[in-house]
Amino acid sequence: MWFFVFSEELVKLNLVLILLVDFHPSQIPIVKTFVAKNEKDASNFASEMVRLGFENQKGGYRVLMPKQKDLAKRIGFIITTDLNYMLRQARQERNLRYWTYHHDSENYAIVLISHKVFYDLNL
Repeated sequence: MWFFVFSEELVKLNLVLILLVDFHPSQIPIVKTFVAKNEKDASNFASEMVRLGFENQKGGYRVLMPKQKDLAKRIGFIITTDLNYMLRQARQERNLRYWTYHHDSENYAIVLISHKVFYDLNL
């Protein structure tokens, strides 16, 4: 899996650091899994994740989405934008990491975790 790393110093030098890591988002410990069938579910799950919190967890959240490309894109967009808005409203940390991947033959998955918790796990 490839990650592009940008820092202020690298940008000044017009460089991009590419890291190759042996990591897959399915390796993250999951606190709770949500199964989103439609856009309304996505919004409800985002508010529940904010209520449960990210910083005080020992893992992340997984949202399973049906493998209908347009629907999955809408669900992923709603999750990320609603989380950003709701976390800002609740004055909680908004520094989250997320990955989208093929979970199984019927579902895509998006895994969301606090930046701090992710680095504490040493994955």
